Amino acid sequence: MDTSLNNFNLAEFQFILVALDGISLPVYKGSTLRGGFGVAFKRIVCVNRDKVCDSCLLKGKCVYSYVFETPPPSDTSKMRKYPFAPHPYIITPPLEKNRIYKKGEPLCFDLTLVGKSIDYLPYFIYTFDELGKIGIGKGRGSYQLEEVKSQGETIYSSRTKTLKNNYKTIRIKDLSPSIPQSSVLHISFLTPTRLKFDGKLTPTLEFHVLIRNLLRRISLLSYFHCGEELNLDFKGIIEKSQDVAMTKSELSWIDWERYSNRQETKMKMGGFMGSVTYSGDFDPFLPFILLGEHIHVGKGTSFGLGKYKVIRGSE
Repeated sequence: MDTSLNNFNLAEFQFILVALDGISLPVYKGSTLRGGFGVAFKRIVCVNRDKVCDSCLLKGKCVYSYVFETPPPSDTSKMRKYPFAPHPYIITPPLEKNRIYKKGEPLCFDLTLVGKSIDYLPYFIYTFDELGKIGIGKGRGSYQLEEVKSQGETIYSSRTKTLKNNYKTIRIKDLSPSIPQSSVLHISFLTPTRLKFDGKLTPTLEFHVLIRNLLRRISLLSYFHCGEELNLDFKGIIEKSQDVAMTKSELSWIDWERYSNRQETKMKMGGFMGSVTYSGDFDPFLPFILLGEHIHVGKGTSFGLGKYKVIRGSE
């Protein structure tokens, strides 16, 4: 594994909600969960709700600003032309097709926190607990946050209202693959994925485009949230990635809409899903590919887009 990623850490949690009355969600549930979280989070922690974060004096010290808007520090050496750094969290919705949850039925989603945002887990738990009282989806169906788990162990429950701090963080050394050496790599994209190349969304996925997007996302998350600027030969890695061939593609483009509470408008959010197969030498890229399974890739990762699963096997 690449030693320059040693400071990159993350933690994964499963939230189990139980519907108190009927909950009706759209086809892609991630936008609803993330949107509801944003509204409830600002209501709970923001001391100046009438202002946008950009004009607020407290934006550099505010928990809401850091988590939901994520402004880059004024003295940053990266992303000077961008208004926001990448969000340090990923809310991955349930991938089941069910959209209606009746009273008493569970609704589960996963939360991934990166770097120093792990310390803010109590804020996420409290906010999703409060969001249950506000309600989500069409008709604002209410729910109870039943429990939160980490690696199969319950760390919070509605009965005790206490949070255990015995959850573990995941580092790059924990992602060592237990699969045999192979020259074939199969990747299955489980949620709509939006990747850009040359400034445009790409409906296909040459291997070097995947690696470019992974390198950018990982390096920025590392810099802004894990406190380390990666010392990598980005140009050399990208050049080598162009030697890997795409041998099969079963990707299809899916269009859907989400409503942005912050921008107060509907937004088209197309992305591809399906599988793709590559052939070549993958060892130089495995740390980034395996890490990408946990942090997703592309645009819209904060509400679960860009989730993929890797299968490394023989031809």
